[in-house]
Amino acid sequence: MKGAGPNAQCRHISVVVPAYNEEAVLPEFHGRLARVMAGTPHDWSVLYVDDGSSDGTLKVLEALRAEHPEVAIVELSRNFGKEIALTAGIDHAPGDAVVVIDADLQDPPELIPELIKKWAEEGWDVVYAQRAERHGELWLKKLTAHLFYRLIARFSRVPIPHDTGDFRLLSRRAVNALRELKEQHRFMKGLFAWIGFPQTAVLYRRDPRYAGETKWSYWKLWNLAVEGFTSFSVAPLQLSSYLGLTVAGASFLYGLVIVYKTLVFGEDVPGYPSLMVVVLFLGGVQLMALGVIGEYLGRVFNETKRRPLYFVRRFEPASSIAATQSTGGGVK
Repeated sequence: MKGAGPNAQCRHISVVVPAYNEEAVLPEFHGRLARVMAGTPHDWSVLYVDDGSSDGTLKVLEALRAEHPEVAIVELSRNFGKEIALTAGIDHAPGDAVVVIDADLQDPPELIPELIKKWAEEGWDVVYAQRAERHGELWLKKLTAHLFYRLIARFSRVPIPHDTGDFRLLSRRAVNALRELKEQHRFMKGLFAWIGFPQTAVLYRRDPRYAGETKWSYWKLWNLAVEGFTSFSVAPLQLSSYLGLTVAGASFLYGLVIVYKTLVFGEDVPGYPSLMVVVLFLGGVQLMALGVIGEYLGRVFNETKRRPLYFVRRFEPASSIAATQSTGGGVK
């Protein structure tokens, strides 16, 4: 696992950056990234994945590529979402190690040398950046994120690190393992953990977004949380089963009480209000259980269609290196 560092000699580092409507931040991001990577002993390139942006993101990326030979671009045919954009970037990254980072500068590029050091000198396959502090975020978002990471770690069959996003370094064998996973519903934080291999953390302080607006509304974050739970845990199904058993048991006991009171005291069955409460409660429990089953069934339905994860409209490799991977006809 750890040792003399078989990667200590000069290797090629690929940096994968998914971008969706990030024109305001990309020039600053690339400037900071280039300064950081110039200080490392390794060759490097950066692969920007344009996830169907509707602003000037693609024009900014083309200008960066014209000026900087280390810049490569993957342009997807439409907006597929961040998880798929990450997958496309990892599929096309040619490096001996791949660093995944967002463009919004909440994750500082200045941490990348420390990630590389853990891989190159100590031999870790996955080095993930773990948030010790989160600046510039509302207390509600911090609280919900805190609860989510601990709940999914508690119920997932795979140990998923707390307070860890997508910012990390992956060795080539970890990248090759990820490329074999072609499931449609992709919760990348879970997939990074699922592949195994020696993994370690580097703590850092998450900064506020540099410019632009976040693409993650609370609704999208909720859907991502549902995606994570249904992809890596059957706890919702088990919970609905346990809840059904509990309600059935309580209803049976309540029925015995009613029968007893009627036989002993001659009381009538409770009237309309109590009947409506019981009916509505049971109906709500049933609908909730059906909804949980529907979530899993919908995922089975999508997986059986076996559609490609994405289509590539254009792939422009970095001019500073020879492209070592084929686009596979533009389909993955």
